Amino acid sequence: MSVEIIEVDYHDEQQVQDLIVLLDSYAKDPMGGGEPLSNEIKKNLPDALKARSFVFSFIAYVDGKPAALANCIESFSTFACKPIINIHDMAVSRDFRGKGLSQKLLAKVEETAIEKGCAKITLEVLTGNLVALNAYKKFGFSGYELDPEAGKAEFWEKKL
Repeated sequence: MSVEIIEVDYHDEQQVQDLIVLLDSYAKDPMGGGEPLSNEIKKNLPDALKARSFVFSFIAYVDGKPAALANCIESFSTFACKPIINIHDMAVSRDFRGKGLSQKLLAKVEETAIEKGCAKITLEVLTGNLVALNAYKKFGFSGYELDPEAGKAEFWEKKL
């Protein structure tokens, strides 16, 4: 099995198409919401990604086939006065699960975060996604808390 991890060039039509296929597959999965990406999102995503210098993606190709994806967003920690990388999407295609691709992608994200001088890498994970939780724990992630007395941080949203 040959694994190659590349940073997606958002100007490369094939790489962007591979990204969309992987992201759509993830969206259809129960852990990604269970709904496919809309045609509008598929159409507009390439230009939206190109327009944001703080967004980057990695694709893992196995024997030349797109197999896994990490979409990342650079943010900033005011407490550390350093950048942060948030892994916004992490997906491994069903046919390629169990091959250690998440660990390889996480290592690539970590390598990039170190190069950028980041304070940390963050991500969100559903508490019911035991496979992902185990993969992230294996790589060294843990729940965020400043003081155990104050409890763990929660990720909240308000849809607009």
